[in-house]
Formats: sequence, C-alpha cells, structure tokens
Amino acid sequence: MSLQLAIVGLPNVGKSSLFNLLTKKQVEASNYPFCTISPNVGVVTVPDKRLDLLSNMSKSKKTIHTAIEFVDIAGLVRGAHEGEGLGNQFLANIRECDAICEVIRGFKDENVVHISGKIDPEEDRETIDLELLFADMATIKKRLEKSQKESKSGDKEALIFKEILQKIADELEKGIAVRDMSLTEKESEVIRYLNLLTAKPLIYVLNADEKDFSGQELESKNFKNILFINVKLEQEIMELSESEQKEYLEELGLKQSGLDKLISASYKLLNLDTFFTTSPEESRAWTIESGSLAPRAGSAIHTDFEKLFIRAEVINWEKLLQIGSISKAKEQGEVRIEGKNYTMKDGDVCIFLINK
Repeated sequence: MSLQLAIVGLPNVGKSSLFNLLTKKQVEASNYPFCTISPNVGVVTVPDKRLDLLSNMSKSKKTIHTAIEFVDIAGLVRGAHEGEGLGNQFLANIRECDAICEVIRGFKDENVVHISGKIDPEEDRETIDLELLFADMATIKKRLEKSQKESKSGDKEALIFKEILQKIADELEKGIAVRDMSLTEKESEVIRYLNLLTAKPLIYVLNADEKDFSGQELESKNFKNILFINVKLEQEIMELSESEQKEYLEELGLKQSGLDKLISASYKLLNLDTFFTTSPEESRAWTIESGSLAPRAGSAIHTDFEKLFIRAEVINWEKLLQIGSISKAKEQGEVRIEGKNYTMKDGDVCIFLINK
C-alpha cells in the first residue's frame, strides 16, 4: 500500500527544508516565495526496529522496509483558490495525495522573510485552511449545479446525491471541513470520487522549538494533530553519523527524530498497521489498513492471495524474537493457525498458505 503525504504551507515556513530533511534529497529552498515551481516527490523508507530485529534473527539476505512518499507542494497564498500565486494547479497536486501535512512557521529569523510580515501560527493556519475550504466550495458548487439539472428527471439516486451535496455545501459555508462533518458511511462513499481537500486527514507541523509555545494555548485555538519539529535542529542532527545522532537525541531528551515522529503520526492519522514476513531470503514489512482481515492483508503481498487464501500462520513479533525462530515457535505451539475471519494485528509475523 502506497502512502503519499502532501507538504503544504505558506512560502518561507520551512516546507522545502522539511522535505529535504525527510528525503535527504536536496531541492531548492531559496528565501523567496514561489521558488518551488513544480511538486518535488521523494520516497523514503519507514524506519522500523521490529523489522531490523526480525531480519537479524532470520539472517535475511534482504531487508525491505515499507515506504512513504512526500510531495513538496509550492507555497500557497491567500487567494490561491482563485489563481493567486501558483494557484489551482497546486491544489490539484494536493488532491492526488492521501493526507496533508500543513507546515506552519513558529521560528523567528530576520534573514527569512515572512510573507505577511509577522509570525502568527494561528493566522497562517487559517489562511491555508480557508484556501482548501474555498477550493472545496467551488468543487461542490460546480457539481451541485450539474446535479440539480440531473435531478429534474425525478431519478431517485440523482435526488439523493443532490441532497448530500447540498448538505456538504451548507456545512462548508459555515467553515466546517468535510473531515469534521457528521457524514454517514454512504454519504462519505458517495462523495469520495470528488477528492475533496478538506476531507483528507490533516496533520499540522509547527516549525519551532516546542518550549517556545504552550501546547494548551495552541489546542485552545483549534490546533489538533499538531507536531513540533524544529527543522533547523533536525538538519544539524541529520549531518551527524548514525551513532552520533543517537547520542545527540539522548542528550536533547528526544526519543525520536522529526522523521520518525512524522511517519508515526502519519500512520496513526491514516489508520494503518504493519505486519511482517521473515525468512533467510528476505524480511519485509507490509502496510495494511487497520482492521484488515487476513485474506485482504495477504493481497498486500500479491493480489491473488486474497482469492486463493487458505489460512495464515501467525505469531507476534516480540514472541517470535523471544523464541528465536519460526521453526522453534512451531515446535512450541506458539504459531497460531488463523482463517479468513482473522483480523490482523499490528506487529503480526505471518506465513500465508494459498490454493495454488
């Protein structure tokens, strides 16, 4: 399962610098608006110590981590939905992504100009969120006009669709994002193809030192799913060797790097789990939607696994490491046999049996 995250924000908030940090792929991050003229895409592996330990246990020839794709979207400005700045073409780039990472500036630096002339995280967030909201309103309005014509025929489905669109239009007019609306499963499914921007899961990254802000104060201003990532500090850490990075993080009292924090938060945001396969040939991590049944999870390996599924042999990764090998775990009766109705758990190690 591929996972694509759009990095958005105003110009000069640290978007491209964060992208560079995440992907270790240098893109232009100059000190002026609109320096990013096309979406930069970087694919990075998802660090997972569980997989590394399983690979060492199995003495695997290959270790394959899951991947996450980041898209660096050019800086949006007030009026982007009407074509201001680089406008709608970049809103279209966001539509293709699974989730949004909205970078907000909290750092002060006289050498890096803020487009509005002041540091105000709440105002910056409001500017971007409103542009996404206005873009959705335009999409819904256009589709609603077409639906009103179609519903005149008396077609029942067309009438239902029109009612759903009108409900969403009314909520958007109140400033409510689609993700925050009380929609039924059917209503959500009906509008899925519209790829609305405010329906996408959203995480905020405040580019600042956490000690400079009150988390409670930000939460009171409707900042939900917010991460503090000091991009400048993370850049300094990235320049160190792996062992030095670990020591530096410990000195700073940090358990995870900014990359790890963002990836973990992204997985949680999108309701994803990871299961593993391991052998002397290859140890690999696989990404699935939380709550996936075993046959569906198997399709992550190959689409045929879902329809040809017979059973899965399953053991928790920690239990397997304690025992030392799959063969020993089977001898001790610790490997469970699970059928089609088994719900996969994060951290399961699996062997799938299929009807060839």
